[in-house]
Amino acid sequence: MRMDRRHHILVCTFFIWVLLLTGCATEHRFVKKVAFKDKNKVVMTFAGPVDETWAKDVANYSVYEKQDPDILLKITDIALSPDKRTVTLTFEDALNQDQAHILTVTEMMSAGRSQGTAILTVKKLYFGYLFSILIGAMIINNFVFTKYLGLCVFFGTSQKKTTAVGMGITFTIVIVFASMMSWFLYQFVLKPYHLDFLQVVVFIGLVSLSVQAVDTILRKVNPALFKAFGVYLVLVIANCIIIAVPLILADNEYNAWESLMLSLGAGTGFLIALFLMSSVREKLELANVPPTFRGLPIAFVVAGLFALAFLGFSGMSIF
Repeated sequence: MRMDRRHHILVCTFFIWVLLLTGCATEHRFVKKVAFKDKNKVVMTFAGPVDETWAKDVANYSVYEKQDPDILLKITDIALSPDKRTVTLTFEDALNQDQAHILTVTEMMSAGRSQGTAILTVKKLYFGYLFSILIGAMIINNFVFTKYLGLCVFFGTSQKKTTAVGMGITFTIVIVFASMMSWFLYQFVLKPYHLDFLQVVVFIGLVSLSVQAVDTILRKVNPALFKAFGVYLVLVIANCIIIAVPLILADNEYNAWESLMLSLGAGTGFLIALFLMSSVREKLELANVPPTFRGLPIAFVVAGLFALAFLGFSGMSIF
């Protein structure tokens, strides 16, 4: 029995790692690996030796950030390894490694033969990249304290810990479910049929459907929590975060794993914000707060202090 359980765990772990590592594969058979190095370098490893004359010609490379295709990055130096399988590109400015870069390599020459043109995506190690998306949405770029989104529900349900935690968990479930449905429809319906202009309408509809489903289930499963949420559960439909995440997924062309990490991070970040705020507001009920600051005014002051604290995470890089 123990052996079977251990066997299942090993198999599940193996498949998870396979799924995560598949994102590390390059888009061309002749290029084995492409990655950032230091602050201003990109390293390419080829399947075979390349011609030195071709490798050191700057005109054969063009690099830009995925979000800014019109701005080409200037290459100042090209180094070729002794075995002629590794090319290191050095750039004039430091690279923003939090963003994916597109590297175009034209007519790769090996032993006098052309291996074709490769369009490669340069980004962090895939598992680290996924983790950075999760932590970024959860803490570093918390949607409440750094982008000031979802404040209506945030202030409305952060008076008590129980309500705050319940709303945070419910919100996370809704945003993950709605975001994954939005990603699927965008990638397989809107994008192939050139209906991108309908994405806002479609995403709002999917969010409304998700909230309605949670509303119906919660009404039956936990009526007390449903009553505690009151009108704020319906306001989740108009929550800026739950609309912003699908739009970010579409704009950045995230795949399924990256979309899951962003939506999970956004939901968990909202849960953290609610829990922190509710913990303080429960203490404020017993504090000697001046009459003019009682209620929402002191809550806004506390939220501002939390925002200043979270500002200390800005610019932080995990990997």
